[in-house]
Amino acid sequence: MNRIATLIAGLALVPVVLLAQKTSFDYDKTANFGAFKTYALKDGTTVGDPLIDRRIVAAIEAELAAKGLTAADATPDVTVVYHVAFDKQKDISAYSTGPTYRWGGGWGTTDVRVNEILVGTLVIDVADASKNEIVWRGMGVKEVDVQAKADKRDKNITSAVKKILKDFPPKRK
Repeated sequence: MNRIATLIAGLALVPVVLLAQKTSFDYDKTANFGAFKTYALKDGTTVGDPLIDRRIVAAIEAELAAKGLTAADATPDVTVVYHVAFDKQKDISAYSTGPTYRWGGGWGTTDVRVNEILVGTLVIDVADASKNEIVWRGMGVKEVDVQAKADKRDKNITSAVKKILKDFPPKRK
């Protein structure tokens, strides 16, 4: 396959790559994560859509319960807050039609499309309640499917929260 065909094939795959969720986390290496048994969920920067906000809260609560933490609003060991932000980005796709170049000749056209996509960022902060300091932060970034049905939104949010909290609590080396 020549270079032009390889380039065009690579550009055609760009939209698929953008759909993958990217996550990262950071934490306070001096925090005693083993001592954290209870949590309270506090208000952060919500989506503003009560249906989606409830899905996010339910996914966070389920994931924390799976990690052995218990909800305790009165005197929690940690407070958990989530923040959501949206940004529009450009998605550039190129498609080739007709034969490709061979031996210095040929014909065909390349169709380049620029689309705006909505990208969402979900940040989950865990703070030591006694010190009122963040001890762990996880973040996920992904393209948002604004046309998704309710079941798909449930699945996407649950998957995003699970992936973000995958490394909570951090493992000691």
